[in-house]
Amino acid sequence: MQGTIDGFSYGLVTPLVAYLMACLGGALGLRCTTRSMLVPQSWRPGWLALAAAAIGSGIWTMHFVAMMGFTVKETPIHYDKPMTFASLAVAIVMVGIGIFIVGYKGASGTALFTGGTITGLGIASMHYLGMAGMRLNGKLEYNTFTVAASVVIAMAAATAALWAAGQIRGFLWSVGASLVMGLAVSGMHYTGMAALSVHLHGIEAPSAGDSPAALLAPMLVGPLAFLLLAGVVVLFDPLIVMGRSSGAPAEHKPGVPAHTTVPHQARRPQLRVRRGQDRRSSRAPQNH
Repeated sequence: MQGTIDGFSYGLVTPLVAYLMACLGGALGLRCTTRSMLVPQSWRPGWLALAAAAIGSGIWTMHFVAMMGFTVKETPIHYDKPMTFASLAVAIVMVGIGIFIVGYKGASGTALFTGGTITGLGIASMHYLGMAGMRLNGKLEYNTFTVAASVVIAMAAATAALWAAGQIRGFLWSVGASLVMGLAVSGMHYTGMAALSVHLHGIEAPSAGDSPAALLAPMLVGPLAFLLLAGVVVLFDPLIVMGRSSGAPAEHKPGVPAHTTVPHQARRPQLRVRRGQDRRSSRAPQNH
């Protein structure tokens, strides 16, 4: 017997709130990644770890806020708490691997592709591991093609987000990138949900685990923590808001000449020409 799935039992409330959570985590994570490229080497791991925690937590919060509106009419849904929070750990760790690759190797070429792929797989793993934490009187079944499409969307979204993080620009640039990232992550989520069908068991059996209401309180802690952290970062680190142009060096890296050497080299030929002219002018009276 197939279950009747409703992914929007609260209308547009849960999709919109979920989208905002994804955007909030993405915006904070992208700015922290950008900031890591503008600080000395010793500070970089801390900023990258903060970025991974922000993006991973934002995606996880987005998923479970959206799942609050998911129901199967014929059976109640519960959640296994260890499995649910294991999906959060997977998201943070795999997003962190991708961010550290881009943070140290640069947002281009092989590093961008590798980091985006790992981060995208982390997003998809979080989604399907969180779905595995569902407990209901039935069996979850997935359409293979639609699942593959959701994974591709996740990898494309992650690659685009990491590329945007590597563009050291102002706050509005990161806001726009986070809006696109939130849209892509939400699209990945609902694409994955479209691949789902529930085959109900004929005999009613009790399901173990916590109800969605029991998970609501910890999910509200995440958005509040994001808002607090974002406020502290903006207040005490103005560069997060203003950004810095890509031409402004944050640190003198080995093998990269300082910008002051360029105009110094450009003046040398002019000085030689002037000395030559002075010698000719000094010899002119002797020739007469």
